[in-house]
Amino acid sequence: MIGFIQQLQRRTPLGWLQLSREKSRLLVALSGIAFADVLMFMQLGFQSALYDSNTRLNRVLDADIVLISPKARNMQNLSTFSRRRLYQASSVSGVKAAEAMYVNVITWKNPQTRSETSIQVMGINPDHSAFKLPEVNQQLDKIKLTDNFLFDRDTKGEYKEAIAKIEQGKTVTTEIENRTITLAGLFKIGSSFGADGNLITSDQNFLRLFPRREAVSISLGLIYIESGYNPKQVAEALQNYLPDDVKALTHEEFIQFEQNFWQTESPIGFIFGLGVSMGFIVGIIIVYQVLSTDVNAHIKEYATFKAMGYQNLYLLGVIFEEVIILAFLGFIPGAIVPLGLYSLTRNATNLPIYMTLTRAVLVLILTIIMCLISGAIATRKLQSADPADMF
Repeated sequence: MIGFIQQLQRRTPLGWLQLSREKSRLLVALSGIAFADVLMFMQLGFQSALYDSNTRLNRVLDADIVLISPKARNMQNLSTFSRRRLYQASSVSGVKAAEAMYVNVITWKNPQTRSETSIQVMGINPDHSAFKLPEVNQQLDKIKLTDNFLFDRDTKGEYKEAIAKIEQGKTVTTEIENRTITLAGLFKIGSSFGADGNLITSDQNFLRLFPRREAVSISLGLIYIESGYNPKQVAEALQNYLPDDVKALTHEEFIQFEQNFWQTESPIGFIFGLGVSMGFIVGIIIVYQVLSTDVNAHIKEYATFKAMGYQNLYLLGVIFEEVIILAFLGFIPGAIVPLGLYSLTRNATNLPIYMTLTRAVLVLILTIIMCLISGAIATRKLQSADPADMF
């Protein structure tokens, strides 16, 4: 091992010497790699924010098992089913309680700017906790009052003045479906790609807001199981016992149900995945052009090495030394720039977009692979060339 290290120390760093000799070419290469990395970081960041933001509501839902309609696509497109299924579910062994939840996406007037935007409204039984949110659970008495709603403080848009008034205990009103409502409290979930924000109220207030909605037609069934029972087994028992117009999902399956929609059925997930692929391809093209130019510029030197008896493996080692140097040096600015862009996007949209170690490692690996592919393509001429033909 020591001998190998000493051999590396004695080795002339031809790859670095060639790259650093043409500094303008090196800067162009690093800029191209950094651009490709930024593109991949942003697309992966948006994709992660898409999944995280659209499953936040699913994650904070306080239920062991969730009943949904088989026609449901995601939280913003939930078909209804009969409330009778909750009474039937209560008779299954292991079920402790079953509660109804109403969900609908509606256009409302921003209480501050009076502009119209979409918001998701949820109606729950105010006598029972439906969310793992202390802010909501401490204010359940407020939504028992007629037309009182809790407002998501992380809703996308201009709401600072309205939020300040609510925090001060002042009355803040607005309109939904030509009905005046009062924002009586605050909680925090955040916006998503499906809705700009959320409102929570009682099931009775929800039905007043949507008079055409029948009370027996519910969006979700929240099932709570007895201590000691396995949610997966109880969910299977419910699925076997209940008619085919409902599906029983464990809490984790309900989260995955939402994520699967945005991954496979929504065009947004495909677009972000395509963006990552495009960044990868752009990087390959840029690095290939740089390495190909470098090989052609030093083709006579490589011919001399071949004539002296150096094998293709040694010459390829020089090229791949350049590849590794380019990959790591280009990755540094390519990882720093997205930090600022993530912060800018997060402040502008309230989407949960952050740099993660897993994503950084993934992009670094993709960068190395990208450069290795470019290097392999660029050295084809070098491997097949005859030294005698190079002069």
